[in-house]
Amino acid sequence: MLKHQSELSLSPHSELYDILIPKDDELRRLNELVDFSFIYQELIDKYCLGEGRTAVDPVQMFKYLYLKVRFNLSDRDLVVRARTDMAMKFFLGLNPEDPVISPSLLTKFRRQRLKDTDLLQKFLAKTVQIAIDQGVLKSKTIIVDATHTTSRFNQKSPVEALRNGSRILRKHLYQANPQIKTQLPEKNTLNDLNKERQYTRKLIQTVKAHPEVSQVRGVPEALHSLEELDDDINEQTQCSTDQDAKLGHKSKDTAFFGYKTHLGMTTDRIITAAIVTSGEKGDGQFLEDLIEQTKANGVNVEAVIGDRAYSGKQNLELADQKGITLYSRLNPVISNGSRQTKQTWDYNKDAGMFVCPAGNMAIRKARTGKKNQAKNQARTYYFDIEKCRQCPLQEGCYTPGAKAKTYSVTIKSEPHQKQLAFQNTEIFQETVKLRYRIEAKNAEIKTKHGYRISWSNDIEAMKLQGAMTLFYANMERIMKLMSNK
Repeated sequence: MLKHQSELSLSPHSELYDILIPKDDELRRLNELVDFSFIYQELIDKYCLGEGRTAVDPVQMFKYLYLKVRFNLSDRDLVVRARTDMAMKFFLGLNPEDPVISPSLLTKFRRQRLKDTDLLQKFLAKTVQIAIDQGVLKSKTIIVDATHTTSRFNQKSPVEALRNGSRILRKHLYQANPQIKTQLPEKNTLNDLNKERQYTRKLIQTVKAHPEVSQVRGVPEALHSLEELDDDINEQTQCSTDQDAKLGHKSKDTAFFGYKTHLGMTTDRIITAAIVTSGEKGDGQFLEDLIEQTKANGVNVEAVIGDRAYSGKQNLELADQKGITLYSRLNPVISNGSRQTKQTWDYNKDAGMFVCPAGNMAIRKARTGKKNQAKNQARTYYFDIEKCRQCPLQEGCYTPGAKAKTYSVTIKSEPHQKQLAFQNTEIFQETVKLRYRIEAKNAEIKTKHGYRISWSNDIEAMKLQGAMTLFYANMERIMKLMSNK
């Protein structure tokens, strides 16, 4: 049975909020600024409206998730803090004396109630509309970029993930009391998940039995994170394989296993579009989608600022067709050439190499063709032939028995020549400097709000994490701009 928050009874202790929470408190201002009733419409199909036990109000559950992102806390640490934090209780719509939920309820809400819901686009649209209504979103220029999020298990097995969590907990325990080492259970040395889980639970029980160290700074957070990890593995034993996460490249020599979030953000630093993909996807191919999302959210796009990943031939032609000025420094090798659309070869700007449709990066490159000829020279990229021989996508790409696999692109096509002339102008040089703002935004959501590592083990969970994180990032920015008006 679904119960609305407006049905909650008043309390004689509610006056405490007027005394303890100032008018300019962040959470008080957020409550006044946002009408959270839109959550009901998004989740109404997930509840039985007239039967069963009364459910915790979905708006309140959403606010718990918001606080989880805002303060970068585990489910357990959030609930512990909410018991005594009056600002949190006010934001949650609770009376001062009301109890908070069980952490397991929040975990289930994330996994079950929000499953198969497209909250990312809806939350972004909501925040952009608020920004427009408040008169703080004025820019018609968006900055585009992609930020990576490492899979929670980062190619680790469940055993490795649990061992890493246990190691972090033991580190904090030793700092709190070196003598406790003799009282901890014997470590599991076998590659056996059941035995590792038994050790993990014994370790957790031992820590809880020693209150003199279990409350020392750093220990509760590590303990709760380990408990949450054990719960996730219990929910789905194979979760650590993370079938949706893929290997992406940050540079030629460094890679990550996880996801990418492709972002569009105005120069006001308000995010207007976001697309979550697996980690191997290139950046440039999502430019049109980011522009269209931004327009759908009510922002007219006149210019786009991006790094070299967005200066491909297709994007230059797209910008010209739509009458959009593209401020993206040209790299003469960024182009999909004459390949079929279904065979997208992505350029990785950090590594300076192309990535094939199967996600494999070129191992070297060379310039081919003669200079000063009617036909342009080409940049040829060479791939690991052993990987090509075993690739499931080799049909139409790799010829069996071939001794080499290459991919060539023409240097300086006509659209590139026009862009090269444009990027030498003064207005281009000044405008492209604004790109640092989205780099700063990426660093902010990773460092402050836990977007560096995924919450769970699939792309749907990653989209939910993106929805909550970007909703907070936008609301924080909107409130700051309103204060500066």
